Amino acid sequence: MSNPRHLGIVAVSAEGAALCYRTICAEAAAMLGRHMHPEISMHTFPLGEYMRHIDAGRWHDVAALMLESARKLAACGADFLICPDNTAHQAFDLLEDRSPLRWLHIADEVARVAAECGFGRVGVLGTRYLMEGPVYPPKLAERGIAHEIPSREQRARINRIIFEDLVHGCFEESARAYFRSVIADLKARGCDAVALSCTEIPLLISPGDSPLPVLDSTRILARAALREATRAD
Repeated sequence: MSNPRHLGIVAVSAEGAALCYRTICAEAAAMLGRHMHPEISMHTFPLGEYMRHIDAGRWHDVAALMLESARKLAACGADFLICPDNTAHQAFDLLEDRSPLRWLHIADEVARVAAECGFGRVGVLGTRYLMEGPVYPPKLAERGIAHEIPSREQRARINRIIFEDLVHGCFEESARAYFRSVIADLKARGCDAVALSCTEIPLLISPGDSPLPVLDSTRILARAALREATRAD
């Protein structure tokens, strides 16, 4: 494709957004030629700005930040948007109708891949807000896929690891071992796959580390964005 669409990335945390960006750039060459990828623009407010609203449950304010990023990306020529942050998608329904551009939804894309792979029960890992929130259950249920989340104690420790380590680029073997044990528990509860639904988790857990097949939300979204950028009209 000689003129792929301009992709806008509404980033929230640095590590997950960087992995998404790198995946798009690395995998685009197979479609567009050596060293080629779609035009990409990114905007982000500080993670701290998002977290003060998320911690207080002010999802309208989260949506307002995402919309402001969307407007800035539209002004610089982006054709469509993604947000490589699962937790922030809890604000998606509050912004979609007001957005100047169309978005791809990360949980839609993960659920689509889960259905294509024939998975029937998916464990969902992410921040406490994501695991306990409404982002993934309806998207999976629409495709006839059940879901499980870790225990309350496990959710609390996963949340601490994400915010104290992963978002700062710290990936300890002890954290990897803990995630493996949680995934093993989900397998024992009947899950046939696990969704890595925090965009930093794939930097800690690779498919080879996991007792279950993984649904890497970061790379799934990146690949969906690449398909959208290069699809024929």
